[in-house]
Amino acid sequence: MRYTFSFCVLATFILLSCNRVYNVSIVNPFQDDRVDFAIEQINASLEKRNGKPDHPNAPSKIKLKLDTSASHLNAEGYDIKIINQEVILTAKDEAGLMYGGLELAEQIKLYGISDIREASSNPYMEMRGPKFNIPLDVRTPSYSDASDAAQSNMPHMWDIEFWKEYLDQLAIYRYNYVTLWSLHPFPTLVKVPGYDNVALDQVLRSTGQWKEMYDLNGPGLDGPEILGDTEILYDLKMEDKIKFWREVMAYGRKRNIDFHFITWNIFDYGTEQKYGITEEIDNDITKDYFRKSVKQMFVTYPDLAGIGLTTGENMKGASPEQKEDWAFDTYAQGVLDAARDMPDRKFTFIHRQHQTGAREIAEKFREVIDQQNIEFLYCFKYAKAHVYSATSQPYHEQANFVEDIQGMKTIWGLRNDDTYYFRWGAPDFVREFIKNIPHEVAKGIYFGSDQWVWGRDFLTKNPTEENQLEIKKHWYQWLMWGRLSYDPEISNERLKDLMSDKFPTIDKDVLFTAWQSASMIYPVTTGFHWGRLDFQWYIEGSKSHPTPAETESGFHDVNRFITLSTHPESGNLSIPEYVTLLKSNSETTLTTPLQVSQKLHLLSKDALNLLAGIEIANDQELEHTINDIRAVAHLGKYYAHKIAGATFLALYREEVGPEYQTKAIEELSKALNQWKTYTELALKYYKNPLWTNRVGFVDWNEITNYVAQDIEIAKQAIARQASSN
Repeated sequence: MRYTFSFCVLATFILLSCNRVYNVSIVNPFQDDRVDFAIEQINASLEKRNGKPDHPNAPSKIKLKLDTSASHLNAEGYDIKIINQEVILTAKDEAGLMYGGLELAEQIKLYGISDIREASSNPYMEMRGPKFNIPLDVRTPSYSDASDAAQSNMPHMWDIEFWKEYLDQLAIYRYNYVTLWSLHPFPTLVKVPGYDNVALDQVLRSTGQWKEMYDLNGPGLDGPEILGDTEILYDLKMEDKIKFWREVMAYGRKRNIDFHFITWNIFDYGTEQKYGITEEIDNDITKDYFRKSVKQMFVTYPDLAGIGLTTGENMKGASPEQKEDWAFDTYAQGVLDAARDMPDRKFTFIHRQHQTGAREIAEKFREVIDQQNIEFLYCFKYAKAHVYSATSQPYHEQANFVEDIQGMKTIWGLRNDDTYYFRWGAPDFVREFIKNIPHEVAKGIYFGSDQWVWGRDFLTKNPTEENQLEIKKHWYQWLMWGRLSYDPEISNERLKDLMSDKFPTIDKDVLFTAWQSASMIYPVTTGFHWGRLDFQWYIEGSKSHPTPAETESGFHDVNRFITLSTHPESGNLSIPEYVTLLKSNSETTLTTPLQVSQKLHLLSKDALNLLAGIEIANDQELEHTINDIRAVAHLGKYYAHKIAGATFLALYREEVGPEYQTKAIEELSKALNQWKTYTELALKYYKNPLWTNRVGFVDWNEITNYVAQDIEIAKQAIARQASSN
């Protein structure tokens, strides 16, 4: 039986317009942490409005109620009505009350209690979460561990205050689950019966001299240069670690956020091959160990929502059938064991469609799919490694993925291996991108990176806040992907109002437009210069792994800008295609390289012109934000000149006209000047060089030398031979 009670002393305001005291009470008959969190946010907004005038006839009471029969509401949906000076917040569940309460809190903060607008909303994407490569321990690494981002953030992964702040912020952005990705997390998280000595005490970090880059498939992260020298970050017993992660997951529940661990396979990091565990696919001991580890994760962590796997990363030439046999014998059987032992508990099992086929997976995992208390979900890397490329993506169509899963549900993986340094914000792009995702089979999305750990900021010089959460520094970007996945109909006016609330001294329309224009430089550039995987292209450094760059440094020189293809849904024409078109006097409806260059110039010019009129007014975060936008605008001008220079150089080499060599040199010289301006602005606020796990060291000063070499390349009459992919 529930008992009704009310909070009636939330806030009292002096209304300057009428010089009287005005009371707002909240009636909350629900003892639920999620609802309490929303009320805390409403309270904070009311306090922020203290002393600001509201209309004397404004609502004086907010009532929360559940209505499980409301046919227009789904789980996590809400309805806000104003009836007789009362705000009525209705939902089908407590999660909906939390999200509706957060909406009320935001409206009160922005507009005051007198201007609350009625609203009704259901989540567009049911699951909305971050992809988080988690650096748990040097002995149980993620893919991201060979990087500054992981090494700087490893201590924070064992700090409960980090997780509380992080989960609070995710809830405000409307995310409702977290995926933690690791190559092999089990030795750090559980003590497995029969394999007790695998469990790792302490949290260790390497103090050794790492190599710049490691095998892209994940092996080698236990080399002597890594494990030979370590430091103890936390002297924890396994029992302490379990207690810690139970607390983290339980706190997630209080914010309507579930936890899932997802792995790549087959890795045995942390086991030291005890009990005969190896990475061999036909090792029965390994299979037994993995199966029991998966079950033990659920036994150990009552709030763990699910587990997922990837087949193919380290399975050493096995056939798709062999990979799926192994995955079923280990992960599937482990989840089935847990589900049978705990029939009243719900489990989620996520299987990435990666190097195997969706139909084959469905056939092999039929027993899991049919298990009543297990939800089986696919996972597909929707935009490869770059969401900031085009709003339409072809890869699920190329794989016949939607057809092959035959009505089953998937989580669409949205990888952002683009924006590590600079704040990004183009809501029109995000809104269109989300609406283009095949919704009929969508369970949800996750958004995140493989080259980055979205923990705490470690790059900013003289930051406004020490160890600021990355998702707070990049608040606008993370808010957009969460909020627009929940409701893609959120207007730009609301986003502008949030911007104005954060930066009250600026013209919100000016900042909104400048920010969006500069941010579009990412997809316009990457849509033209398409290195689809994380190691094939990093726009903020104009480089990649040396192999796809076809240069020893990994820098994408003018030759690579000529040869690399365009994104298949970008509507762009590649440089070789353009040269052929020009030589044959043909026409095209596609965007030519010179038109791409012009588009980048216009975006950069628009952003810079708008920024010229903004007053900083002693606001350090605004100052950093403006500098980010300005730096990206000059990066856009660099790519504009480079694409034009590459186009002219290709025309010269194909003997279209000798004057094109001069034009190429002129454009590439201008590109060098823009790169120098870009790096000057970037280095003003950011530490550099940056060590990344997929493209190695990103050193803007060193890259300047490579940018200058483009001019020398253009002076040569003969191009080196290069591939077209």
